[in-house]
Amino acid sequence: MEQRLKQIIREVIDEKGSWLVELETMPDHVHLLVEVDPQYGVHKLVKAIKGRSSRELRQEFPRLRAKLPTLWTNAYFVATVGGAPLSTIRRYVEQQKKR
Repeated sequence: MEQRLKQIIREVIDEKGSWLVELETMPDHVHLLVEVDPQYGVHKLVKAIKGRSSRELRQEFPRLRAKLPTLWTNAYFVATVGGAPLSTIRRYVEQQKKR
């Protein structure tokens, strides 16, 4: 299921013209480092990722429908990293799996 989620996220990011730098999935959340066109907006990208992944995963893995009323909450956290070196941010996302 984790690999399928990552595949869906990559597909949506590509389709929306964004650039995926780093991706890590956790049991209860996802870390993404993505470059998004400001004209498109990060909120639209998050909505597209959550919408498609919820729909497709719940269709492909019926046990998700039985266990969870929804796959995602309405909440998400976004931070800009304009001043930080990309290598630092990438290392942070990669290390989240080890926690």
